[in-house]
Amino acid sequence: MKKVMVSGCYDLLHAGHIAFFKTAAAYGKLYVFLGRDENILQLKGKAPYFSQEERKFMVGSIRYVEQAIISSGMGILDFAEDMALLKPDIFVVNFDGSTPEKKDLCEKNGVEYIVLERIPEDGLPARSSSGTKKELSFPYRICIAGGWMDQPWVSEVHPGSVVVAQIWPTIDFNDRSGMATSSRSVAIELWGNQLPAGDPMRNARLLFGAENFGKTYVSGSQDHIGLLKSGCNQLCYNGGYWPQKIESTIDPEICDWLSRVIHLVPLKPRPEGYNPLLDKHLTPETVRELGEAGDQCWESILRKDVDGLGKSMKNTLLTWRKMLPYTVPDWVLHELETNYFPYYPGSITSGSGGGYVMVASDKEVPGAIKIKVRY
Repeated sequence: MKKVMVSGCYDLLHAGHIAFFKTAAAYGKLYVFLGRDENILQLKGKAPYFSQEERKFMVGSIRYVEQAIISSGMGILDFAEDMALLKPDIFVVNFDGSTPEKKDLCEKNGVEYIVLERIPEDGLPARSSSGTKKELSFPYRICIAGGWMDQPWVSEVHPGSVVVAQIWPTIDFNDRSGMATSSRSVAIELWGNQLPAGDPMRNARLLFGAENFGKTYVSGSQDHIGLLKSGCNQLCYNGGYWPQKIESTIDPEICDWLSRVIHLVPLKPRPEGYNPLLDKHLTPETVRELGEAGDQCWESILRKDVDGLGKSMKNTLLTWRKMLPYTVPDWVLHELETNYFPYYPGSITSGSGGGYVMVASDKEVPGAIKIKVRY
């Protein structure tokens, strides 16, 4: 019989996994390679629910599986060395797990590359791990460019815009990393772990009020709007807590393009008690630059222009450095100048003083986490 190879995390086993194994095993003896715990932590930002040995035991107990093996490598192609050793005849993936890198690796090793549709067993619903988690979880938001314009003490100096996108919770993002996790926690207290029904802008106002009631420092409304309004949004501010104008798109082509070209690489979260506002140098010129970066970001997204998108992200970060130096500490700037600015159209950090490096690139970024814009 031919040797058939598949790879994956296979943490929360469900009927979709079993259907996939069954179909793949029809091509020959099935060898399942599972990601190591440390690799899953690096790629997804969160350790698996079940250890690699538990996952190996569970998958190996399935009757369609000849053998379950822990992958030896790291990264997206953590099974590359294992493929060279196993010498399979066929490598099988689901259509949503197919990538050019996997196909190229198979061609290099003379392995047939087969892509399957996600077809459930008769009478059962289609299942995927990411889909199941998304249905049960509250979204996050990313701020792509123009951040801090939602604070009145910034936009009253000069008007400008912020660009945010609502994203599915493909992983549990780190706290204190600029992913609106504190606002999201308040939202979950209000509505549970699912989006509330009704007008998203009204819900965003409710969340803004619930989080900021009685607080000295007011969390900007781009967090609340970004969490509750789907798609990608340009929020235009002029000295107030709430935007004067909002431009939005839920165009699937634009949102899917943005999902492909935005990559998140984990940095360490900002330290407890870190104050990014200790030093302020706001001038009409610098705030105008920040707002213009937001405008450029929005126009680039609508054009699906990755170079313009990257430039707007880099310009935002460099303007932060001038306006609010503690939002871009020396070690963060060094990381971006060394590993990202020379190689990609642009990058920015998700949080002030830490979080994730957010990279704009139409090519893969090593060690990056993918996002999925919700529309």
